[in-house]
Amino acid sequence: MAFTGIPSRPVPPGRRIRLFVDADACPVKPECFRVATRYRMQVFLVSNSLMAVPPDPLVERVVVEAGPDVADDWIAERAAHGDIVVTADVPLAARCVRNDAEVLRPNGRSFDADSIGMALATRNLMDDLRSQGQMTGGPRPFDGKDRSAFLSALDNAVVRLRRRGFAAG
Repeated sequence: MAFTGIPSRPVPPGRRIRLFVDADACPVKPECFRVATRYRMQVFLVSNSLMAVPPDPLVERVVVEAGPDVADDWIAERAAHGDIVVTADVPLAARCVRNDAEVLRPNGRSFDADSIGMALATRNLMDDLRSQGQMTGGPRPFDGKDRSAFLSALDNAVVRLRRRGFAAG
């Protein structure tokens, strides 16, 4: 988040960083597992369907009921200051930013208090254009540069939170 001149909130003793992954269409699950293993962080892989997870007690698979925004609601109700959320879903990102969580897109870009308003406006505009048939293409294909940028951004987020006093392992 951008510096606002207000000191960061106090960190409760022993408060551990948690990683929430909006997993249904997430292309960077292996990177999430890799960073979580390195820092011994709890990972919640939240999806509407069963998916494979590494055999690690710190990785928890959360399968929610099918339905619109059920996985998003689960994450948004739990993600808080000191947590990291991985999602490409802009409305979910907005909810998590309001909860003061660190939010990363799978391409490594972050959503924060300064950028979320523009991201929501852009998302809504693109949704309107698609519904009118004026725009039919989606984002460019996910590639190795995106994967590398995400891995770096996730590692930086963990380091930043640890410097603020959150525990990772």
